Amino acid sequence: MNTAAPALTPTTRALAWCLHLLIIGLLTLAAGRAVTDSRPHAGLIVAAAAACAAVYAAGPLLPRVRRSRPAAAWWLAATGAAWLVLLALSPDGVWVAFPLYFLQLHLLPRRAGLAAVMTTAMAAIAGFAAHQHTFSPAMAIGPALGAAVAVAVVWGYQALYRESEQRRQLIEELTATRADLAEAQHTAGVLAERERLAREIHDTLAQGLSSIQLLLRAAERALPGQPDIATRHVDAARQAAVDNLAEARRFVAALTPPTLEGTTLADALKRLCTTTSARHRLTARFHLAGDPAPLPTAYEVAFLRIAQSALANTVRHAHATTAEITLSYRGDRIDLDIVDNGHGFDPEQLPAPDPESGGFGLAAMRARMNALGGTLAIESAPGHGTALAAQLPLSPPTKTESETEARP
Repeated sequence: MNTAAPALTPTTRALAWCLHLLIIGLLTLAAGRAVTDSRPHAGLIVAAAAACAAVYAAGPLLPRVRRSRPAAAWWLAATGAAWLVLLALSPDGVWVAFPLYFLQLHLLPRRAGLAAVMTTAMAAIAGFAAHQHTFSPAMAIGPALGAAVAVAVVWGYQALYRESEQRRQLIEELTATRADLAEAQHTAGVLAERERLAREIHDTLAQGLSSIQLLLRAAERALPGQPDIATRHVDAARQAAVDNLAEARRFVAALTPPTLEGTTLADALKRLCTTTSARHRLTARFHLAGDPAPLPTAYEVAFLRIAQSALANTVRHAHATTAEITLSYRGDRIDLDIVDNGHGFDPEQLPAPDPESGGFGLAAMRARMNALGGTLAIESAPGHGTALAAQLPLSPPTKTESETEARP
């Protein structure tokens, strides 16, 4: 039965029913032999067996006995008392001691259960010896051996049950940990993707829209006195919108930037300088140093985005008249240097990135370089222009880094 114990499994439930049947069977045997053998006090023996069976059967039916260990102990005591009466009347009552061992070990605490088993074994030995009117060591073997077997079986089962519970808890913890890890990885992936999207939007769509805004403002200032100049600015803004739309489509489709498609990084940077010079009051020039070498797509995308962002910052904030972009192949590394003659700034006093005012450019540049194992250095001072140096080792990035950075 499941008195004061965890919920039974199908196996333990079957064992409990076997124990019930064993006790009822042994009590029936004791009563039946008393009748068939015409023993003295046969009626009392039958009554004692019936009383013991009734007390025992009450246990599984009483909810309090099933839920409370003290109540179960009192029920065991009552069952034991009824059994002692039967044992005093019939030597066949000694066999009922064996299932009682299992009940005591199962329902009582470890020490109390062992003490109850020892007491029951001694009572069985004494009762049997009293009926035989003699005592020999052989009489103690049966009850003692039964008690030892019961202790070994129950304690062994309890040890296996505890080990099984520990494994179950471990599996539950592992399952919960795996779920937490999956959630953390998902969150990290979302944050990483959000950061990547922020970098790409800043370096493509945001910069393009800013350029269009500056061109339209220039056209507005030229009107109505200089319609030709205004028209030229509007045409440049229209072309910037076309280019920005192409970037947006490639960005959504996760393709290589159109500026790099079918060309080299050097040509893309040179074309960027030409386009910037044509659209804004800034003379941007490109220089190539060293012997060009094939670069991973992730490197080309990173350098192009950094150059785009740096020139956009120069146009919007530096009020510079010239900007020099130099791409240098130096054997074991590749450098990208961008220098302007603008107003400059204090790198230590940069405001934190803000959705309204911007400020994501330098943080995005550093993130790109860090992701590819490179470095980014900035030198500037108020009134002395700005120099930006990005450097990457000429060793291919890992597959994960390449796939992450190559997507616009």
